[in-house]
Amino acid sequence: MMHNLILLRTLLLSTSQRNQLKYCTDKKKKSRIIGNYIGIIVLFFMLMAYCFFMCIGYGMYQMIDAVPGLCALTISLLSFVFTIIKVNGYLFQFKEYDMLMALPLKEKTIAACKFAYMYIKSLPWYASIALSMMVGYGYFAKPAFYIYPIWVMLALVLPLIPMLVATFFGFLFAKISSGFRKRNLVQTILIMLLVLFCFGLRFFIDNMIRNDAVESTLQDTYYMTAKTVELYLPAKWFEKAILQTDLVSLTLLLVISVCLFAIVFAIIGSSYRNINSALKSHAAARKYRMTGQKSKKVVWTIAFKELKRMTGSTTYLVNAGLGYVLIILLGVIALFVRFDEIIALLTNGAPFDPKVVYPSIPFIIYFFIGMVSTTACSPSLEGKNYWIVQSLPIEKKTLYQGKMLFQLCLSVPSMAIGTLGICISARIGIVDTICYLLIGCLLCLFSATWGCVCGVKHMRLDWENEVEVIKQGAAVSVYLLVNMFLTMAVAALAIFIGMQMDHLLLNLIWMGVYALLSGLCYLRVRVLTQRPKMA
Repeated sequence: MMHNLILLRTLLLSTSQRNQLKYCTDKKKKSRIIGNYIGIIVLFFMLMAYCFFMCIGYGMYQMIDAVPGLCALTISLLSFVFTIIKVNGYLFQFKEYDMLMALPLKEKTIAACKFAYMYIKSLPWYASIALSMMVGYGYFAKPAFYIYPIWVMLALVLPLIPMLVATFFGFLFAKISSGFRKRNLVQTILIMLLVLFCFGLRFFIDNMIRNDAVESTLQDTYYMTAKTVELYLPAKWFEKAILQTDLVSLTLLLVISVCLFAIVFAIIGSSYRNINSALKSHAAARKYRMTGQKSKKVVWTIAFKELKRMTGSTTYLVNAGLGYVLIILLGVIALFVRFDEIIALLTNGAPFDPKVVYPSIPFIIYFFIGMVSTTACSPSLEGKNYWIVQSLPIEKKTLYQGKMLFQLCLSVPSMAIGTLGICISARIGIVDTICYLLIGCLLCLFSATWGCVCGVKHMRLDWENEVEVIKQGAAVSVYLLVNMFLTMAVAALAIFIGMQMDHLLLNLIWMGVYALLSGLCYLRVRVLTQRPKMA
């Protein structure tokens, strides 16, 4: 047990930005770390405010008893999705694998410590949801004082079961894919199919339990939450422990979480070394023939190199590619389902005129493809190989032009498929459709250039696990924070102004705005790349 704690503490200290902030003497690096902390704190407050005001809505309509179940479902869903996306990077093919496996520790101990590390790094997000909902619930329900420590204790345990299930799925996918030549691609496809299944399951459950007599959106959500809690036992145990002080439910949640932890890592430990060895090995083609080599432009060569980097990492491919897969699926589905039916499904049947949404269609699509940009993390992903990039006989601006080109090659085609599908489904005119496509292209250009600004300015090369860059890096946080606020504001503004202004004129205004923003971001990249940059 002591060895487990020492290993876990070492893992946390080696990646702690607080530790770097305490001992680092570089003022620029300190300012980047402080900026990262500020961005994360802002995101925490936004999430907590959203959860708290949701509780206020339930409380005002006398539905506060649904909050514990809703809290359990929210934490469980987020922990499952976040874990299935990150588990490959934490448990398999990590950089310090050889060093850790040389220690006198069992395989299941190392795997369990990596899982505990992943749990601790994600815990602040789950805690912010649990605490804000606890405050909202306490304000309206006025429970006994002992309910609060029970809530806190069980909230710490709630993420474990979905995380363990997601970890077991990640283990199965790694085991299956280890037998294929294209291991990362097979593993990525399996993970994406599981995530898509989870998204689809939400609408399937909604369809199964919807009651046509329920007219209010809030009541409909309340009813759906209650039925889902009945199906998902951990949420049911949490709800009964809070509402009824049911000690049996409390004990079941604790005991089953511990037992499931022991079972999962006993299974993973039995094949952990074999799977990692298979994933780290490379297959060679038996019938390889040397043929004439084609010359390509440097920018396209860099873009192709970025493609190889992405397809070589399951974590990178899942995080960067999921939005594109979702928007392509949405575009294809829209060809067979009317746009007003899609809006009714997303709004739970609330009375809503779909035409009001038309001006914001490019920004809705951009939510799928623009929330993650490869250019925000790809400069940092060079890691310890950055010196090779520095020694290449190419200009830095050419290097980042190649990275931006790769991002555009990913985003523009998927944006076009999604936009055309929705426009055909909504029967939008040709002129507006062309305008939406042009706005979408400019949004993709803005995503690539703004992401590159963040990626170059907040470059981090001293990472040990690529998840730290892809999911938790300062560049990704700054990019996401600014991009999310801007896109939400512009989408709301587009709907509001679209009811009072000609749509063609409004589209021209958005084109001008995003062309200007993209140009300014590109010029900023040029300025940043003229400076010597080391992390």
